[in-house]
Amino acid sequence: MKILRGRVFDFLDEPQTPGDGSYRYIEDGAILLDQGRIVAVGDFAALDNGAEVIDHRPHLLMPGFIDTHNHFPQMQVIGSYGAQLLDWLNTYTFPAEMKFVDPEHAARIATAYFDEMLRNGTTTPVAYCSVHKTSAEAYFTAAAARNIRAIGGKVLMDRNAPEGLLDTPETGYDDSKALIEKWHGTGRALYAVTPRFAITSTPAQLEVAGALMAENPDCYMQTHLSENTDEIAYTLELYPDFRDYLGIYDHYGLLGPRALMGHSIHLSEREVALMRETRSVAVFCPTSNLFIGSGLFDERRMQENGVRMALATDIGGGTSYSMLRTLDEAYKVCQLQNRNLPPLRAFYMLTLGNARALGLEAEIGTLAAGSEADIVVLDARATPAMALRMETVETLPEELFVLQTLGDDRSVVQTYVAGRAML
Repeated sequence: MKILRGRVFDFLDEPQTPGDGSYRYIEDGAILLDQGRIVAVGDFAALDNGAEVIDHRPHLLMPGFIDTHNHFPQMQVIGSYGAQLLDWLNTYTFPAEMKFVDPEHAARIATAYFDEMLRNGTTTPVAYCSVHKTSAEAYFTAAAARNIRAIGGKVLMDRNAPEGLLDTPETGYDDSKALIEKWHGTGRALYAVTPRFAITSTPAQLEVAGALMAENPDCYMQTHLSENTDEIAYTLELYPDFRDYLGIYDHYGLLGPRALMGHSIHLSEREVALMRETRSVAVFCPTSNLFIGSGLFDERRMQENGVRMALATDIGGGTSYSMLRTLDEAYKVCQLQNRNLPPLRAFYMLTLGNARALGLEAEIGTLAAGSEADIVVLDARATPAMALRMETVETLPEELFVLQTLGDDRSVVQTYVAGRAML
C-alpha cells in the first residue's frame, strides 16, 4: 500500500449550481492505493496508517484526464498549415497514415503517443488507428506496456483514399474481428469499431461495421459526423437516399450509448433528436474545430436537448495534447455563442463527465474507493505568470480557471496509471 498526500479533488455528480454538493475537496487529503486501485480517500490524519507516503502538497490530486477522440497516427501532422477538412485529409493526413503499414514506424509513434498523453495528464485515450492492422497492434501493445486504460480501433476505409489506405469490407471485418478477439477486454484495453466516416466507407462496409457492433455490443463505435459543411454535402451525394448524415449511421445500426460521434457540429433538429433518442455521444473537439475552420460546437443546444457529450483533443487536427489547453479553447467557443463554461463544469467534463460518456464511471474519472488508481497531480503555479496570478486566487473554482486558461503540460507534476508513477 501507499498513500498520496495533497489537496484531493473529484466529482460526485455533474455540477449544476454553486455549492450543490457535486464535488469533493479535502484540503489535507490522502488517497490510499493498493494493487492498482483506490482503497480509500479522506483526511490524511484519518488514513495515515504507516504506509509509504508520497507527499504532493500543495498540489491538487484529481482523477486522470480522459480524451475521447484523437488520431495517434497523426502525431506528425499537428500544426500543418492552411487547409480545411477534406483538403487537410488529402494533403497531410492520408500521406502520414500510409506509413503505418510499417510495424516499426507504428511502434515508434505509438510509444511517443502514450508518452505524450501521460506527460499531459491523460490516462485514458480513445484513438483512431490507421487502416492497417499493424497500427492497432502497435497502439494496444504500447498501452499494455504501461497498463493504460486505452480504447481504440483500426480504421475501416474502402473508398475515397489513396490505394495504400484502403481495405475492403471483407478484410476490414476480418482484421477488426481478430483485433477484438485479441485485445477487447484484455488487461485494460477496449476496442472501438472505427469506420472513419461515411465518405470513406461504401454501404457494404458500413454494413460490416454494423455487423461487428451487433456481434460485439460491448465494443465502442467511433466515427465522424457533420464536422464540415462540404463534408456533409459530399456525404449526401454519396448516400442520396438518406435525408441527413446521421440517418446513414442509424440505418446501418451504428448508433447507441457506446457510439462516439466526433464533432457533431452542423446537426439538424431531427439529428439532435435522434442523438438524444439513441443516447449517442456528441464529442466536442474545440481546438480542431477552430484550427481547421469547421465551426462552433453548440454545447448549450446539446445540453438543453439532453444529448450526451464528451470532450476531446482530436490530435492531429487538434493543436494540443493537453486537455487543459482543450478546455481553454472550449471556453472560447462557448463565449463566442454567449455561453459560459464554468471551471467546475469544465473539469467535470475532463474526468467524471467523459467517464460517463464512455460508460466507465465505475472505473475511471473518479477517486471513489474501488476505482482504478489513475490520478493526475496538478500545479496551478507551474509558470511565473501562473504563480503571479495565483497570488490573488481565493477559491478552488478560481484556481481551476487558472489551470483551464493558463495551464498545459507544465502544470502536470505527476501522472499515476493504476497507482504507478509514470513521469
